[in-house]
Amino acid sequence: PFLFYTRWATHGGVTEINCHPHTDCKNNIYLVHNGIIENYQILKEKLIRKGHKFVSETDTEVLPHLIEHFFKGNLEEAVRKALHFVKGTYALAIISKEDPNKLVLARNSAPLLIGLGENEFLAASDPSAVITHTKKVIYLDDGEIAVLTPEKFFIQNLNRDRIEKAVYEIDWNIQETQKGGYPHFMLKEIMEQPESITNSLRGRLIIESGLAKLGGLEIVQDKLRKIARINIIACGTSYYAGLVGEYILEEYTGIPTAVDFASEFRYRKPILDYHPPTAQKTASIFISQSGETADTLAALKEVKRKGGLTLGIVNVVGSSISRETDAGIYNHAGPEIGVASTKAFTSQLTILALLTLFLGRQREMPLVVGQRIAKELSRIPELVKKVLENHSPIEKLAKKYENFNNFLFIGRKYNYPVAFEGALKLKEISYVHAEGYGAGEMKHGPIALIDENFPTVAICPSDSLYDKMISNIQEIKARNGKIIAIATEGNEEIKKMVEDVVYIPKTLEILTPILSVIPLQLFAYYMSVSKGIDPDHPRNLAKSVTVE
Repeated sequence: PFLFYTRWATHGGVTEINCHPHTDCKNNIYLVHNGIIENYQILKEKLIRKGHKFVSETDTEVLPHLIEHFFKGNLEEAVRKALHFVKGTYALAIISKEDPNKLVLARNSAPLLIGLGENEFLAASDPSAVITHTKKVIYLDDGEIAVLTPEKFFIQNLNRDRIEKAVYEIDWNIQETQKGGYPHFMLKEIMEQPESITNSLRGRLIIESGLAKLGGLEIVQDKLRKIARINIIACGTSYYAGLVGEYILEEYTGIPTAVDFASEFRYRKPILDYHPPTAQKTASIFISQSGETADTLAALKEVKRKGGLTLGIVNVVGSSISRETDAGIYNHAGPEIGVASTKAFTSQLTILALLTLFLGRQREMPLVVGQRIAKELSRIPELVKKVLENHSPIEKLAKKYENFNNFLFIGRKYNYPVAFEGALKLKEISYVHAEGYGAGEMKHGPIALIDENFPTVAICPSDSLYDKMISNIQEIKARNGKIIAIATEGNEEIKKMVEDVVYIPKTLEILTPILSVIPLQLFAYYMSVSKGIDPDHPRNLAKSVTVE
C-alpha cells in the first residue's frame, strides 16, 4: 500500500516534522489522519510514562504509538482496541511493516471512502481523489473499520460485526475534473454556471402547472404538508445561500424560516418542537456542497437525535449528509474543485427557488404565481450566460481597484446575503479586507469608514427597494466614497451617481441573487489574478471543512 496526504495544520506548525505519515517508536506502524484527537494530551502523557517518545507537535502522533501499544501481530485488532480510547474525529489509513500487504481504514465524523478499481482498491476523503481510477465507491460510516488487501476487502464495526455496504457511482467524469483550457478551476467553474444551473433544473420544472417536481422529497411529501417552521443550517457560502432561501421561503410559502450557522446551532440548545417526535412540525434543511462539512454534519446528528425531520441540499452523491438525512435534493452541479465556491452557490439558490415553488404550491401559492416563477427559472441559465459574456469590463474593473485594501459590499432584501457572499469571495482569494452589510445598517457604524480609499460595491437591481439603495449610494457619494454598482440593464440614471456600473439582465426579484452574484465572483477572481495569487489554492483554506 501507498499513503499520500495533504496536511491542513490544526495542531503544530506547518513544518516537515509535523507532516504525515506519523509512526511509532519502532517505525512499524504508519498512518495518515484527517480530523482532531480531542484527548490527545491525556493519551500522550500516559504513553510517555510507558516509555514512548514523540517527535512532533501534532495530535495525530499519539495514534501510531497507541496502536503500537496494542499491536500483537494483528493490525486491525490493534486499531480496534486503540480506538476505544480515542475521543475526537478521524479518518485513518494505517499500514504496518510486519504486514505490508494490508491497509486498515477507520472513520469517525470525518469523510472516508473506498474506491473499487480494476485489480486495486483506493482510499480517500473525497471522490475527486479516485475518479481517475474508478467511478465506483463505498462510503464508510462512523464506527466502521475496513481492511484492504490486494485481493479483497471487508468492513466491520468496532464490535467485529461484518457489514455489507452499498456501492455508489460517481455521477461525473474525469473530464469535468480538468481545467479544460482555462487557467484556473475557479474561472472554469464560474463559466460553467449556465450548464450547472440547467442541470439543477433538469426534469424538475412543470411550467404550465407552475410546479416543481422534486423526486428526492417524495418520501416525506406528506410530512412537509404539515410543517409549521423551517430551520436552514449551513456554513460559509452555503449559509449565505440559506439566507436568500429564508427570504423567498417565508414570502412565498408563508412558513416561518430561520437560518443558523451550523457551528453555533447545536450549542444553543435549539427548541425544535419534536414533542412527541411524531409531530415533526419543524423541517431542518442542511446545505453543503461536499455533504461532509463537519459542523453541518454534527448539527444534523443533533437534530436526528431529537427526532427531527431532516432534509439535505448537497452536491456530492452518496456523501454523509445525503445518507444521514430523511430526504433531500441533489444539486447536480458537477464537481467543484476550486476552493472558493461559485457554481455550487448559484445551484443552491436554484434548488431553494425550486423548493419554494414545491412547498408554496402545496399551500396557497396561486397557479399564476407558480407559473411565473417556473417560467422565469427556466430562463435563468440563458440570463447567466449573458452576464458571463460581459466579463471583460469586470476584468478591467479589478485592475482599476487592485491597490485598494478595503471594500464594503451592501445590499437589501434578497441581495443582502449576496453582499456577504461578495465580500467573502474577495477576502478568500485576493486577501483583501472586505465586509458585507445590509445597506440599511450603514448609519449604524459602517459609514464611519467611508472615504476615497474605501470603495463600496452596491448591489442595486431595479427591485422593490431600489429607491432605498439609491439613498445609500447618495450618502456614500456625499462622503467621497467610490461606488461600483450592480444594476439592472436599462438603468442609465445610476451612471450619474457612481464611478462604475456592471449590468445584469432583468428577472424576477427573488431570482436576482443568482445573477447579481456572478459579477462579484468574477471581480474577486480577477482581483486575485491581478495580485499574482492562485485563486484555486488560497492560503489557509480547504475545499471541504471536515474538522471543527
